[in-house]
Amino acid sequence: MFYYLLKYVLLGPLLKLVFRPRIEGLEHVPSSGAAIVAGNHLSFSDHFLMPAVLKRRITFLAKAEYFTGPGLKGRLTAFFFHSAGQIPVDRSGKDAGQAAIREGLGVLGRGELLGIYPEGTRSHDGRLYKGKVGVAVMALKAGVPVIPCAMIGTFEAQPPGKVIPRIHPVVIRFGAPLDFSRYAGMEGEKAVLRAVTDEIMYSILSLSEQEYVDQYAAVAKAEEAERRAQDKRRFPRMPSG
Repeated sequence: MFYYLLKYVLLGPLLKLVFRPRIEGLEHVPSSGAAIVAGNHLSFSDHFLMPAVLKRRITFLAKAEYFTGPGLKGRLTAFFFHSAGQIPVDRSGKDAGQAAIREGLGVLGRGELLGIYPEGTRSHDGRLYKGKVGVAVMALKAGVPVIPCAMIGTFEAQPPGKVIPRIHPVVIRFGAPLDFSRYAGMEGEKAVLRAVTDEIMYSILSLSEQEYVDQYAAVAKAEEAERRAQDKRRFPRMPSG
């Protein structure tokens, strides 16, 4: 109930008023039945803008940190995500991927829309990074289509670290559903999972026209953080005055 209150009364109209997103290809999202909507992930606001423009309810697998933050802000964030029907997924440890797949298959098993960001985390620089194969596993196991989606302009509207978004043109573009029924029963084949995931990422890339990086986003973020740390050690700030 709170999901629809947010969508139609509280948050949805506000987001549409502020961002005035242009929607393209909405007819590609099925009006009923299970499907995966796989998109690029540029901004925290992606979590809210895509659901706001869809006619159907969509459930995202959200990182567990959104549900476990400290203090009043943490409790409010957890309440918001729970009320919006988002599912917390612990991304740490070797079993994290399997837990996410189980949760995602549960959503699809109920005939619902599942939202997923194959990159696994937000892009820190606006580029599109290599997709993780979990999306392929779920698509093949559940036997459902994958609708590619491109968020365009949300990085500029709310880049990482910016709490309050700024007004910037936003486009949400959906592509034609991808059918992977030819790979039915082959979800245990690594080469097949990689091929399916790459096809999904290429479709997202075609819609978003981002620069592509053949590297996992989490690895790129860690390398960038290490470079910054090295620069600070090599060039420490001189004391002022």
